[in-house]
Amino acid sequence: MADPTPIVLWHGMGDTCCLVFSLGMFKTYLEKQIPGVYVLSLRIGNSAIEDLENGYFMYPNKQVETVCDVLAKDPKLQDGFNAIGFSQGSQFLRAVVQRCGHKVGPVKNLVTIGGQHQGVYGIPHCFALQHETCDYVRKLLNYAAYYSWVQKSLVQATYWHDPLDDATYKKSSEFLADINNERKINQTYVQNLNRLDHFIMVKFENDSIVQPKETEWFGFYAPGQAEEILSLQQSELYKMDRLGLKKMDEDGKLVFLSQPGDHLRFTEEWFTENILKRYLL
Repeated sequence: MADPTPIVLWHGMGDTCCLVFSLGMFKTYLEKQIPGVYVLSLRIGNSAIEDLENGYFMYPNKQVETVCDVLAKDPKLQDGFNAIGFSQGSQFLRAVVQRCGHKVGPVKNLVTIGGQHQGVYGIPHCFALQHETCDYVRKLLNYAAYYSWVQKSLVQATYWHDPLDDATYKKSSEFLADINNERKINQTYVQNLNRLDHFIMVKFENDSIVQPKETEWFGFYAPGQAEEILSLQQSELYKMDRLGLKKMDEDGKLVFLSQPGDHLRFTEEWFTENILKRYLL
């Protein structure tokens, strides 16, 4: 019998690779459900503290580059793997697929749980940061998100998407606008994403952290205002097929799942029935 397909995890903001009550617990759950599976929970940095801090302050393009190198060098991943991203780890893993999917073992299924694929336009909760630091983060996002030095020093600024100033977002967003092919169409991104067997997106219907929650399914505010939401299928990204998502949708590769709870709130039973049994075995 062939070995089970390995799984790569990337945690979200305010978390680390291996906390026993979050991704550490989830890793153990996967190992129990899929005996013999190799699970790599990515740590960005040399310690848990660095991993936590890097989720706020390490340039995402550098994080993605680092992870691409880690995955390419891991012999256990050369025959392919599944990837699961949590919150901001979702769009970071998508960037890995798009930028270096042709340089690492084939990514079979990409699962994004509460990801921000079209960015956010709302102040995030600053888990694990001191109150003063959180206030500073919020002020930067409100007034200076697209300044180059903020883009390079504050992770959340790189997927801040201001629908009231769409032109500046497309011009100055150094991460999200690039991986969404907003400025130019990078065919490598399109080809690598289309190599996936499935791209599974989980949205939380009562999400109190991600604004708007529809970004978890690639939806977002219509340009020029912050009330009307366009679904992925209504967006220019889809209609012009700048990222190949329309083709993936037509080929049955896009999977949209919803959960009634708050951000990242789901049960093991739900995950087992809806994702693990269908896409990870």
